[in-house]
Amino acid sequence: MKRYTVSALGLVLFFTLQAFAQEHFTEGPVWQVTLIRIKPNQQDAYLTSLRERSKPLLDEQKRQGLIMDYKVFFNTTKHDPQDWDLALSVQYKNFGALDGLTAKGEAIRDKIFGSKQAAQQVGEKRVEMREIVSTMILREVTLK
Repeated sequence: MKRYTVSALGLVLFFTLQAFAQEHFTEGPVWQVTLIRIKPNQQDAYLTSLRERSKPLLDEQKRQGLIMDYKVFFNTTKHDPQDWDLALSVQYKNFGALDGLTAKGEAIRDKIFGSKQAAQQVGEKRVEMREIVSTMILREVTLK
């Protein structure tokens, strides 16, 4: 009986916290943010690769409604050489938009790159130009 009481109490606490959070903000879209450190003397090559290869892919995903938007940010306040240089952010309507995204994106990838192998070659060249520092999924919220 204690077990059920503790479980019930846990559920009540969970929903209470959710309700409490909802009084402070409204949930918005979901962002996947990748923080990237560009290797020395590779910024021009990396930005060229993003412009020529990633931008058409992201534009097509946006046109087809798989993503809402994307943005690229430069870190203008680097604290040390190990800090990130560039953030690539992709906006999705909600967490549900991530379901099945890989399969949906493969057709677009093949259309833009020509094949999976061609896309892999682009990825391999980018390894020479940059390091991925971190990737995260963030929920955008609007304060009430």
